[in-house]
Amino acid sequence: MTTALPLPGQVPTYRADVLAPRAHRYCVVVFVINEGEKIRQQLTRMVPLTEQVDVVVADGGSTDGSLDLPYLGEQRVRALLTKTGPGKLSAQMRMAFAWALGEGYEGVVVIDGNGKDGVEAVPEFVRLLDQGYDHIQGSRFIPGGQAVNTPLVRLVSVRLLHAPAISLAAGRRHTDTTNGFRAYSSRLLTDPEVAVFRDVFVTYELHYHLAVEASRLPRFRAVETPVSRTYPPHGKTPTKISPVRGNAHVLGVLFKAVTGRYRYRPTAAATDQPR
Repeated sequence: MTTALPLPGQVPTYRADVLAPRAHRYCVVVFVINEGEKIRQQLTRMVPLTEQVDVVVADGGSTDGSLDLPYLGEQRVRALLTKTGPGKLSAQMRMAFAWALGEGYEGVVVIDGNGKDGVEAVPEFVRLLDQGYDHIQGSRFIPGGQAVNTPLVRLVSVRLLHAPAISLAAGRRHTDTTNGFRAYSSRLLTDPEVAVFRDVFVTYELHYHLAVEASRLPRFRAVETPVSRTYPPHGKTPTKISPVRGNAHVLGVLFKAVTGRYRYRPTAAATDQPR
């Protein structure tokens, strides 16, 4: 099967500040925007991982000064990708995937940069990529996983709505479908039927689309692996999703993903754009 590499217009414009040469088969991409001290603490925890993976920061346009290049170099970050074009998380993902594939990586581990995830799970993602898995979902809700201080409304929505909906569409059980700690093989990311490099993927669409397609299509192998995710015990929940408008948008994206609205249809490519 031929691969689908990005074409002009399918990847948002961005700037790549490369600080070191490629050293490993896989990279771990940290998605961030204005996380301040949280991203700095997380990158410090990730320094030991650079013996096994290259660390790349994918920035959505931070203005808080937390990602200055000398500091990133000290933390052994290989590259800083800064999105200058439109879009949110899924646009950052397309940017990061396009860059990683262009660099020859065989798989990409992805993680949020807000300090909630246990980075010590990264080597297990790498092991599963080595075993030939194409979609590896981190889960708090399987044996070995830990969900610490998870807000009740989020816990209920994931367990009773989001995960069952994705599972039904995918044809296999998923337990933690809002968790952004995942890994993808280059085989999945370059598949022309999966077609990740489309402008329809702007916010959370791409995570959901990949979860469904990697399980639905028999040529791919999908698996979950235990991870920990820790929320602060007090104060505001660290999230970029607003309580009303943001959650309504997430539900709309979920509905479209599970009903196949993001599935690639070549004959409809001209109209397959976000509305």
